Amino acid sequence: MNPGLTHILFISIALFFIGVFGFFTRRNLITMLMSIELILNSVNLNFIAFNKYVWPDKLTGLFFTIFVIVIAAAEAAVAIAIIINLYRNYQTIDVEKVEELKY
Repeated sequence: MNPGLTHILFISIALFFIGVFGFFTRRNLITMLMSIELILNSVNLNFIAFNKYVWPDKLTGLFFTIFVIVIAAAEAAVAIAIIINLYRNYQTIDVEKVEELKY
């Protein structure tokens, strides 16, 4: 295996587990959203690394990365709208303090 690929995959694994740890240990919705973004960025790093080192003549990794970036932007917009709505109704963005969801 290429040493450059190994280093990039190590960074990607570190980003992924930092994101998972942040998602499961934090109760603030904004930090949970940032943790999900870290997880998605680690996936993007994997796509780019494999595209560069394993299949350098194909562009599938780049297309998947652009697709994940678009999905992450839409997810962030929807999540921020939900966070703003929760803050307006409950005056908090702490997950444990919001006990009841109404439509």
